[in-house]
Amino acid sequence: MTSSANGNTLTEFTKYRVLIVDDHPIVRHGLAELIAHEPDLEVCGEAGDTPEALRQVDTTQPHVVIVDISLKSGHGIDLIEQIKAKDERIKMLVSSIHDESLFAERALRAGAMGYINKQEATEKVIDAVRQVLRGEIYLSPRMSNRLLHTVVGGDRLNSNPIEGLSNRELEVFEMIGQGLTTKQIAGKLHLSPKTIETHREKIKMKLNLANSTELSHRAVQWVLENR
Repeated sequence: MTSSANGNTLTEFTKYRVLIVDDHPIVRHGLAELIAHEPDLEVCGEAGDTPEALRQVDTTQPHVVIVDISLKSGHGIDLIEQIKAKDERIKMLVSSIHDESLFAERALRAGAMGYINKQEATEKVIDAVRQVLRGEIYLSPRMSNRLLHTVVGGDRLNSNPIEGLSNRELEVFEMIGQGLTTKQIAGKLHLSPKTIETHREKIKMKLNLANSTELSHRAVQWVLENR
């Protein structure tokens, strides 16, 4: 008998349960097909947004959750924090197209054990899942080197001003780039329009943008680059 990733005892016939959270059905299907070929893994559920993901966590009790950054409702970083608060034994792996230099460290701070770009070869996803299940951190060599430089030297290589945004500011910035209005962003984040305006002003200041037009252009450009 062996010990499972979330503390339960596993027999040799038990598979690790994997929950897939991604807002694109075709991506979920592809990951499910990939995992189905592994003798020690099984997909226990799928979700496209935060509310459904949290329900699936409660009902399926996964050993590991593969989560995207962008979801239909909610944000991957917030979801990681919520799952961690529910059960800190659950392992989480981020699989996203977003720039790892912006999101990998944020994901780890939130409680994830790894970050893999969707452009990586499919077999690396399985390697990442197994590494996370062993309680080990999974990052690309480039990102591992970047974080080591930060720890050792106390600085960031090729620092991007967008890295200075808080998680919430980055979330607002992304929604601006998707063309959402202040009112729409407020509705999605369950915040007041005044709070969103405050975030917009802070983003403009941190990115040295003169006005809302420059903010919109920069946000749209960033979203297009990270698709």
